[in-house]
Amino acid sequence: MHHFFAMLSRMKYINRWGLMRNTRNENICEHSLDVAVISHALALIGNKRYDKNYNTERAAMLGIMHDAPEIITGDMPTPVKYHSKEISKAYKEVESIAVDRLTSMLPEDFRQDYEDLFNFSGDGDEELKKLVKAADKISAIIKCIEEKKSGNSEFSKAEQALRKAVGDMDMPETSCFMEEFLPSYCLTLDELG
Repeated sequence: MHHFFAMLSRMKYINRWGLMRNTRNENICEHSLDVAVISHALALIGNKRYDKNYNTERAAMLGIMHDAPEIITGDMPTPVKYHSKEISKAYKEVESIAVDRLTSMLPEDFRQDYEDLFNFSGDGDEELKKLVKAADKISAIIKCIEEKKSGNSEFSKAEQALRKAVGDMDMPETSCFMEEFLPSYCLTLDELG
């Protein structure tokens, strides 16, 4: 018996934004779907608009799996995770142990495939890793927008910092997404129709 997929299904129990007051909780399962969709979109934008050759499906899968180790580690808030080099290094080690634990729950012939997803170790993954990181930040910006729309100003500073971080990435794909697609998240359902 192999427990990997049952363990993955527990992503829905790990909430994000633990240090902040939320009007609506967001779990890593929801977040990972958003990151996958945005990663795919960024890869498609790169291919269609900037003559890149990204593997869009792999970008989506990397987005889906990017936070899966948090099933074991929990979601560590960004200010804590990056507070110091020592904490960041220790967290990377814990995350590596979590990946080993998760992949040990797979049949032997599946393990390398999932290790490659967790470790971004496939062909072309260095570029895709940047896209997924950008998609992760864009997803967080969207959460900030949603919280602000619900009257929660707690996310204002986080949104500013995230927008700056995405801008500092200096990627044409993210600039395109931010200009063409992100403003729609500020609209109501009636305005989207």
